[in-house]
Amino acid sequence: MAQAVNRLGTERGTPLKYREPSVHQWLAGHLPKEEVRPLVLEALARRLGRPVSYGEAGFPSPTEETGVRQGTAEGLIGLGRQDMDPSRRGVLGAGLFSVALTVPGWPDVVGRMEAVQSGSVTRIGMSEVDMVVSMTERVSELDDQFGGRHARPMAAAFLVNTVGPYLRADAPENVRRAMMSAASDLCYLTGYMAVDEGLHGLAQRYYVKALELAGASEDHLTYCTTLRGMSVQAVDLGHGKDAMRLADAAAAASPQAGPRMRAFLAGQQAHAAAQLGSRGEALSYLREAEAAMEKAESREKTFGSYDPAALSYHTSQVRYEMGDMRGAVEAMQQSDRLRYAVYRRTRVKERAILAERQLAIGHLEAACATWGLALDDYPAVQSGRVDQRMRTMFQLIKPHQGNQAARDLYERARPLVRTGA
Repeated sequence: MAQAVNRLGTERGTPLKYREPSVHQWLAGHLPKEEVRPLVLEALARRLGRPVSYGEAGFPSPTEETGVRQGTAEGLIGLGRQDMDPSRRGVLGAGLFSVALTVPGWPDVVGRMEAVQSGSVTRIGMSEVDMVVSMTERVSELDDQFGGRHARPMAAAFLVNTVGPYLRADAPENVRRAMMSAASDLCYLTGYMAVDEGLHGLAQRYYVKALELAGASEDHLTYCTTLRGMSVQAVDLGHGKDAMRLADAAAAASPQAGPRMRAFLAGQQAHAAAQLGSRGEALSYLREAEAAMEKAESREKTFGSYDPAALSYHTSQVRYEMGDMRGAVEAMQQSDRLRYAVYRRTRVKERAILAERQLAIGHLEAACATWGLALDDYPAVQSGRVDQRMRTMFQLIKPHQGNQAARDLYERARPLVRTGA
């Protein structure tokens, strides 16, 4: 128990050193520190495979759960304010992924949002909706090219100062629905950028707001896209069971999905199934993704779109999870060849993954060449996930300093790679 809580502390970015006596004290009725209680609950939830409440653990209710008991607009504003000011993120820990997160189902959120508040001083129309959509597209482009480290606080400020008030403004019903849908897209994107920075608890809270807004506006596409994004987050953190549950929920909620969305959902189901060791199921989903991709029309220029490079990435992940390292390398190389130039952040991250796998099959010089390509773009990218991959590179090539290619790469990377958390 102490080790599990300590691991979660490290995951959250606040390392702990609890030992057996502390757990015995907790069992005897002594309360852990307030900032540690969420970690205790999460440790229990991960072991039991179900949520564990504060009351069940004998803890008093938390003094503040921003956005949980507030209306949708107020909760969104509160969440965004925390993100604008990292010192206000509270004791729950922006970096802690929760397996016990309550994910609202479509029937729970469809068409539901508090009525427009009286006394509004603003009335909005479709021009305001179009502005929010355009802003989301611009932020997405910045994220694709430069990473989300600087774009996410900007998006949070926009949510607080502009989108939140719009959600409370007077408007015709069709405009209100369109605004909620646009806000849902932006929440999803902001959550995705939080994942990129390793702020997994924060990302989950944005994702839940995106689900609520998508349901309120009856926007099936964004609801399914968000569930899919939550599944991607879970599988990348090694929570295969949660990833499968979320991917299945996304597929079940999208009966009218087009071939491109169907391909993405099936690809994600394949990755999650492979992580769970369900080989036959993973290969079946992968074939379904390939068939759907063949039916998909020309690439849509929108964030979250699925293209042949993304399908090859899923193929690589499935092969990796099944132990086929060479097949994983081949598929990742294909993904790299097919990727559009605008996706620079993804290109750097996945070239680093490719290099790690090339090294794992003994291709040291090929790995160094691939890492070198990643370094070409790396200085322009501000991303927590990319920084971590490049730090991993140092660990992996350090034992190979007798090789000229490895030594040259190490020396080239030293002044470039960001070493902070």
